[in-house]
Amino acid sequence: MMALQVAGGAGCGLPPLLARGGRGRRRRALFRPPRAVASGAAPAAAKEEDGKVSLGGSGVAVTKLGIGAWSWGDTTYWNEFQWDDRKLKAAKGAFDASIDCGITFFDTAEVYGAGVSGAINSESLLGRFIKERQQKEQVEVAIATKFAALPWRFGRGSVISALKASLDRLGVSSVELYQLHWPGIWGNEGYLDGLGDAVEQGLVKAVGVSNYSEKRLRDAYERLKKRGIPLASNQVNYSLIYRNPEENGVKAACDELGITLIAYSPIAQGALTGKYTPDNPPKGPRGRIYTPEFLTKLQPLINRIKEIGKNYERTPTQVVLNWLVCQGNVVPIPGAKNAEQAREFAGALGWSLTASEVEELRSMAREIKPVIGFPVEKL
Repeated sequence: MMALQVAGGAGCGLPPLLARGGRGRRRRALFRPPRAVASGAAPAAAKEEDGKVSLGGSGVAVTKLGIGAWSWGDTTYWNEFQWDDRKLKAAKGAFDASIDCGITFFDTAEVYGAGVSGAINSESLLGRFIKERQQKEQVEVAIATKFAALPWRFGRGSVISALKASLDRLGVSSVELYQLHWPGIWGNEGYLDGLGDAVEQGLVKAVGVSNYSEKRLRDAYERLKKRGIPLASNQVNYSLIYRNPEENGVKAACDELGITLIAYSPIAQGALTGKYTPDNPPKGPRGRIYTPEFLTKLQPLINRIKEIGKNYERTPTQVVLNWLVCQGNVVPIPGAKNAEQAREFAGALGWSLTASEVEELRSMAREIKPVIGFPVEKL
């Protein structure tokens, strides 16, 4: 196994001057000891060891930040509706840069880039990237993938069948985390039983859910608990400007029960990076959410994020990802399309916002909330 150090690779997460070997006050400022995080002790689900955190009570340890692979192969939401060799090489670069920077937790799903929704399946790409990397050196990668609760899928057997198909695409015999992608419309007891079966058959090391409300989360936790299986995680939409998990009881329930909250869209699909302005909104489907009107309201918050980032020699992206880490018991999984993005994400670790900065940003963001068109966590 290769030695891994989060954000330890050359240039990983560093601003350009420091990546080139800058000296003096800027370097000292970057490597000063971490400051205090938000008040309150870290919950049991966020036990740290060697720069990693455990997924709930499962015993499976992952890096404190992961990489989302939703965009890999997708042609319906990302990649301007097309996929080519250039984007394939960029995705491979994102994978390799993540590994180089010590980020070894990757989240995918059977429906990402699959069939009619994309050019090539994201699981297949991730499996290929892992195999190619393993040919150069031994490296441990933690894989999370998901079961799609499609209307025609019934019972526990459908979970095992789908999982085996995912394992084939990934080219592995088991994965670290298998999740129910969203609540099933016909009931979830059979799906949860299928997760338990997957653990007992040795096909997965931990199981979780995604987009689950507090009630569904508690029900899932209790059903698996009866079999002696911990519910490791709940993956939900969570960012500085989309804080439903704080408002609907999901975050508090995760902390109480020792379930890790995995945050998808942690940089609000790019809206919190500072890249977009009212005059330059995102293209494609994101433009319907992050409109010029919304981005106008967002600008004061973005400006403050930039100001705070300057004090730490960090980018806005790194600040908002660190804000999530500071909440405790949260593992953000921003999507990386290329190596540059992956290296930047790694720079969100190894330092901390102060408790006052965490609360200031939350307060400023309180009245700024995008309209998300797929609130399945309410089901």
